[in-house]
Amino acid sequence: MEKRKIKNTDLSVAPVNFGGNVFGWTLDEKQSFDILDQFADAGFNFIDTADVYSWWVNGKGGQSEEIIGKWMKSRSNRQNIVLATKVGAQTEEHGLDISKKHILKSVDESLQRLQTDHIDLYYTHYDDNTTPIEETLSAYDEIIKAGKVRYIAASNLSPERLKASFEASEKYSLPKYVALQPHYNLMEREGFEKNYAPLVEEFDLSIFPYWSLAAGFLTGKYRTEEDLGKSQRGEGVRKYLNPKGLEVLKALDQVSEKHQTTQGTAALAWLLANPLITAPIVSATSASQLDTIFKAPKLVLDQEDIELLNEASK
Repeated sequence: MEKRKIKNTDLSVAPVNFGGNVFGWTLDEKQSFDILDQFADAGFNFIDTADVYSWWVNGKGGQSEEIIGKWMKSRSNRQNIVLATKVGAQTEEHGLDISKKHILKSVDESLQRLQTDHIDLYYTHYDDNTTPIEETLSAYDEIIKAGKVRYIAASNLSPERLKASFEASEKYSLPKYVALQPHYNLMEREGFEKNYAPLVEEFDLSIFPYWSLAAGFLTGKYRTEEDLGKSQRGEGVRKYLNPKGLEVLKALDQVSEKHQTTQGTAALAWLLANPLITAPIVSATSASQLDTIFKAPKLVLDQEDIELLNEASK
């Protein structure tokens, strides 16, 4: 499978990033191993998690990292995996925190759970909006020099704080973010396209959108309120059951029928057609959902398809 380079790094990744928030939540350890095996066997190599997944289950998180760590150790495949995790989100034990003290403590805990000596891509998960930017970046500088982290990235930073981070990196000779993980999909376009895309081009960032399928809405399985009970995540898409959402599903129906594929595959292919996007983040809990993921990089949408989806998702 053709790999895509993460800009300003020596890391190359397959064009889909597996979202590890399901490990230890909707998938137990054995099910997680099965999904990860299928993902890796199909030629994909990029796994995304966070230190807080899934804190909503046990109050503190850590389950996802533990499962991924056990899987990599049992398969002896760490060298084949590009591994991303995050720091800074809140749990029942602490609030948002990207202080140096918290980062230095958290990275060691993540490494222990992941059973590895380094993290390839380490994200600022959420901004606490109080820690001085140079303090956060100096913590990253320390753990990069110690070999614990290779590169840093950002998610859920305001455009202002993201830009200020690059200014601080330049001013104080501190590490620079190489990637951004924004909320971006056919139902959520304006925030990224208006506020972040110009910064992405200015600072040459790779983009890994989260909620690429709008919490499953873009698979087409939620079309009425009765459908919301189909999964634990159903209530999260209620906000999309509106005229715009139904128009997007109609367009996805047309495109998927034309290419004899699924709506989810078409929605991911729309993201991959955007030259700014490196690899969408997608979770899966079954073989059929994995099939949707596996087919996306092979589906090339034509301009007519893209225009139809763009018009429906305005």
